[in-house]
Amino acid sequence: MTMDSTETAAPQAVRRRPQKRAEKAGQGPVKLHTSSDGASPQAWDWRSKFPSIADYGFLSDCEVNALIAPSGAVEWMCLPRPDSPSIFSAVLDRGAGRFRLSPYGVRVPVARRYIPGTLILETTWQTSTGWLVVRDAMLMGPWHDVSKRSKTHRRTPTDNDAEHILLRTVKCVSGTVDLEVMCEPRPNYARNEPIWEYDNSGYSTVTARLGRFNPDIKLTSDLRFGLEGRRAIARTRMTEGTTHFVAMSWGSQPAPKDWNEAVEAMWRTEQYWRDWITQGKFPDHPWRIYLQRSALTLKGLTYSPTGALIAAATTSLPETPGGERNWDYRYSWIRDSTFALWGLYTLGLDREANDFFSFIHDVCRDNKQLQIMYGVGGEETLEEAELPHLSGYEGARPVRIGNGAYNQKQHDVWGAVLDSVYLHTRSREQLPESLWPILKRQVEEAAKHWHKPDRGIWEVRGEPQHFTSSKLMCWVAMDRGAKLARMYDEHDYAEQWQKIADEIKADIMANGVDDRGVFTQRYGDPALDASLLLVPLLRFLPPDHESVRATVLAIADELTEDGLVLRYRTDETDDGLKGEEGTFTICSFWLVSALVEIGEVARAKSLCERLLSFASSLNLYAEEIDPSSGRHLGNFPQAFTHLALINAVMHVIRAEQGDQTDRFADS
Repeated sequence: MTMDSTETAAPQAVRRRPQKRAEKAGQGPVKLHTSSDGASPQAWDWRSKFPSIADYGFLSDCEVNALIAPSGAVEWMCLPRPDSPSIFSAVLDRGAGRFRLSPYGVRVPVARRYIPGTLILETTWQTSTGWLVVRDAMLMGPWHDVSKRSKTHRRTPTDNDAEHILLRTVKCVSGTVDLEVMCEPRPNYARNEPIWEYDNSGYSTVTARLGRFNPDIKLTSDLRFGLEGRRAIARTRMTEGTTHFVAMSWGSQPAPKDWNEAVEAMWRTEQYWRDWITQGKFPDHPWRIYLQRSALTLKGLTYSPTGALIAAATTSLPETPGGERNWDYRYSWIRDSTFALWGLYTLGLDREANDFFSFIHDVCRDNKQLQIMYGVGGEETLEEAELPHLSGYEGARPVRIGNGAYNQKQHDVWGAVLDSVYLHTRSREQLPESLWPILKRQVEEAAKHWHKPDRGIWEVRGEPQHFTSSKLMCWVAMDRGAKLARMYDEHDYAEQWQKIADEIKADIMANGVDDRGVFTQRYGDPALDASLLLVPLLRFLPPDHESVRATVLAIADELTEDGLVLRYRTDETDDGLKGEEGTFTICSFWLVSALVEIGEVARAKSLCERLLSFASSLNLYAEEIDPSSGRHLGNFPQAFTHLALINAVMHVIRAEQGDQTDRFADS
């Protein structure tokens, strides 16, 4: 079936659309939530005390992350790892700790930007009397574990390493400005109090003892600190040309001692990021800036000691305003592996791809049962707990740490691993000897379980179902396993696994397709699911197959809100939760790629342009977007979203340039 790109397929059955949420910007009824102390409900409306999720800036040294609000406050930071307890948690409760540097009495800056090609955040402030420029960075420096080996690094050492220092520099560029610095850590998710003390006879160096859950932090500055309860505070009046710095350190590396050392450290970090981004291959295209920012964000979401890629920097930022869909995403999902390698290899970032693949290799070895997710150090137990003492972002509770889905049965995980092995092997045109036992075990697990129900790609907490996408990923496991077996000269295994792959495909075509030829969420039910956009992307069927086209257009026309894609309709899916959720940005970017695959390039480009317009002012993305307001929802920044952006943007650019080659497509 062919169709002009301006037309849409007319569905044979009209699906009921649920009523749109009332929480549009400035509209709908007032919502209630319980205060952080458990007192009576308080009115909640659009006049939030919390910054918008999209307004946060993201910093990283590839070992620790931080979110900085427009007010100049670090409102989320976990030490010493991204999945450790937080020391600043104001993003989840306004009284849960922050580290602010800004003009006194001013909370809204004039401008914010990243220094091009870096993860250094620059904020420009205007007051009634003058102007300030602040730069924030997590410092990178030369490899410092030279006298003894690192206790955390498993990957090959590089020339650079995290210095475990958050540096903040400030310069008065005009007039006179009163500057205030306030550091109020609340260790262990705001369950403990810091103990401050001076380090010497002066005022310029202070240390906060944070207890056994977090390392101590030290503030070093050319300002004078006063200790007031659980806060360290510094104030000064700056005039044109004056400069100051504040360094917060938590490791063995010495912090800058004066302005010149601070400037040198900032320059060294700037050079590190620019040298790194130069290694990538980015097209000469107006969308290049989105690709580069996504690449930098993904690099920042890696944990360099092991190569793990975390799903997001945060926990419990809500998918529904005021709702219960609040999850901890500070872990590494195996299913992200395929999409990560797609994105990283596409941009020529092979070293990061190799490190992430090595992390996957680590967790698969020793004949262990493969989980869907792991801690950044490869930890297998991620017990879920709630933090009732925190109010949650805009009252969205519960606040969760850990993730109870770690021990769910999800059958897509074997396909993710096998596709990752296949991509990795094709990039080298050989199968490493050490991978064969791992590959063989994962293929055999897929063969053993593919016909059973599971929780699916979206980790639903309802009853297990025969999800079509899970069967699809089991087919991927068998198909890629057969191809790799041929590469390894194991032709008997190749024949056996290909036979099972054909059996799975026949089962999907018989049970996972409705009378319109559309792939459905689960067997025996007509509900749609955005995960079926992967059918053409994973080469289950050729893009010109009538069921591929029918599925892509059905999702585009029926599983969208204002043109953006939902994962599924919550009233059609037993996911074990209440309420609705926003459109999933990764799914919308998948739709862009799928539209290109079926030849709807104009429609794909239009959707891609719209999605790019929803980027934050710093070109970052959360997990979801409310299509009616453009508001970002869910954890932030979201690796999955940025990975899908890279693949979608490259799909459109290649189609525009007439380049239909795909270095890692399975033919």
